[in-house]
Amino acid sequence: MKSHRHSALGADGPSPARLDVEAAGEWSLVVRLSGDWLLSSDVPAFTEIERSIRAGSARRLGFETAALGRWNSALMVFLSKCTDLCRDRGIEMDTSGLPPGAANLLRLARTAADKRAPASGARSATWLERVGEGVLAFAGGAGGFLTFLGECVVALFRLLRGRAQFRWSDTFLVMQECGPQALGIVALINFIVGLILAFVGTLQLARFGATIYSADLVAIATVREMACLMTGVIMCGRTGAAFAAQLGTMRVNQEIDAFQACGISPIEFLVLPRLMALILMMPLLCVFAAAIAIAGGFAVSTLMLDVTPTVYVRRTIGAVTLVSFLLGLGKGTIFGVLVALTGCHRGIQCGTNAAAVGRATTTAVVTGITAIIVSDGVFAVVCSALNI
Repeated sequence: MKSHRHSALGADGPSPARLDVEAAGEWSLVVRLSGDWLLSSDVPAFTEIERSIRAGSARRLGFETAALGRWNSALMVFLSKCTDLCRDRGIEMDTSGLPPGAANLLRLARTAADKRAPASGARSATWLERVGEGVLAFAGGAGGFLTFLGECVVALFRLLRGRAQFRWSDTFLVMQECGPQALGIVALINFIVGLILAFVGTLQLARFGATIYSADLVAIATVREMACLMTGVIMCGRTGAAFAAQLGTMRVNQEIDAFQACGISPIEFLVLPRLMALILMMPLLCVFAAAIAIAGGFAVSTLMLDVTPTVYVRRTIGAVTLVSFLLGLGKGTIFGVLVALTGCHRGIQCGTNAAAVGRATTTAVVTGITAIIVSDGVFAVVCSALNI
């Protein structure tokens, strides 16, 4: 630390550091500091002030530094020891008499100490307290998500009325990122899923001599269930995480605060284009995924089993109904909405550091996949109840 000058020097070399402790009233002590408090020179021992405080019944400790010359870390070490001693003894420490630079450094040191982890001897929370905190955190998170959902619904209505702060050019850019650029991974995963469904299903159907029905199994499973489900999970890990990282980084860089300061709604300008892009692209991706999965089943059935290509195509066309097709499209659209909402919500509520961006991205993926699985289960129950 650089040495500082509190008062002018009148001699060539440094003056010796001095420490005097005087009583100021019945309950106060004043520490008079004089000379140069430097690491390169001898400074008074701390035991003198420690003995003075412990010997009396002082409740306040002040400082007088009118005669203080140059100082550096030697003075700060002394003041830090005084702070620790006053805290342990329950004494008020008045820093108004210190040089401004020393008082500011001491205040920074206190702030850093307050942010440290609690001591190992601190009482840990009980099981009931942890449960209560978890419930309150869940309730607060659910309330925040409902508020975010309501703002998105209002933004959609404003878009329909042509009054939203919304640019279609941003939507087309996001559509390019979450649509055509995602075809590769969507095709790979769904082709493998179609292979697995055909191979595993055929092994079981062969026991009953019903190998031909493997085409029906693959077609119905992919169109109704697996194509939209796998595409939703893929988009959650790929696009939902990207949304959370992008908006979280904007939060860290205070770009979202700048939008709000300029009167621009972050929901309409940032969230709405991403939501619209997934609403428009997810049905198309689900159709593409179903076709690729059926192609995977076609490859297994025609190359490894005694099923001709013509028979397989005819069985597939006969198995896929309009209801199943529309159900898959509807589920895919809902999954796209869930991916966009979870990713954007985690990004908007992100903290202001790099670690918070990482947590927001991870939480967006976990929350999105969980929401997709839960909603798919709800769809299964409803379809079963309605005999769809």
